[in-house]
Amino acid sequence: MFKQILEELREHAPFTIFGAVTAIIIMIIFRNIPAKVSYNIFYIFHPLHVLLSALVTAAMYKRHSFDKAKQKFYLLILLIIGYVGSIGIATLSDSIIPYIGEKLLGLPHRHIHLGFIEKWWLINPLAIIGIIIAYFKPATKVPHAGHVLISTWASLFHILMAAAGPVGFYSYVAIFIFLFLSVWLPCCVSDIVFPLLFVKKK
Repeated sequence: MFKQILEELREHAPFTIFGAVTAIIIMIIFRNIPAKVSYNIFYIFHPLHVLLSALVTAAMYKRHSFDKAKQKFYLLILLIIGYVGSIGIATLSDSIIPYIGEKLLGLPHRHIHLGFIEKWWLINPLAIIGIIIAYFKPATKVPHAGHVLISTWASLFHILMAAAGPVGFYSYVAIFIFLFLSVWLPCCVSDIVFPLLFVKKK
């Protein structure tokens, strides 16, 4: 399992770097964006991230589970894995790690935005919808790629909320690193490692 995790991280690093580069370009273009607008955009990308993450996490478990008909409470297990894997990791990726970066950089308006609490009526149902889609159509490859990119942008606008204006060159470098880390490890863990921990060997 450890070897597989390292291999997945290695394969996902280039695409995650690409996502972080696009985020920095967006940040340069929208460096003067008001915090309220960043907040609204964050709550476009973060819900999409949760939806795709729930879809991929649940789909990964469903595709690798054997003898589903013989498993008791299979749908309940699928729901729990999809929900915890998406809500937990998306919150870590989009809010908690960016907040740590904001605090280290001393950004003036730093704050953790926990979507499943702040907008529970939006985030939690989307996680369930993603799981339902995965149950009927367990696709993983395209949703996972979209999940990684959208997660990067959600993290970016969380940081832009805290910055509320232009930052210095070294801050851009630091933000690039935090964007990479906030997506690279959590998204691979959420979509691939976490659901496979609950799969019995064939």
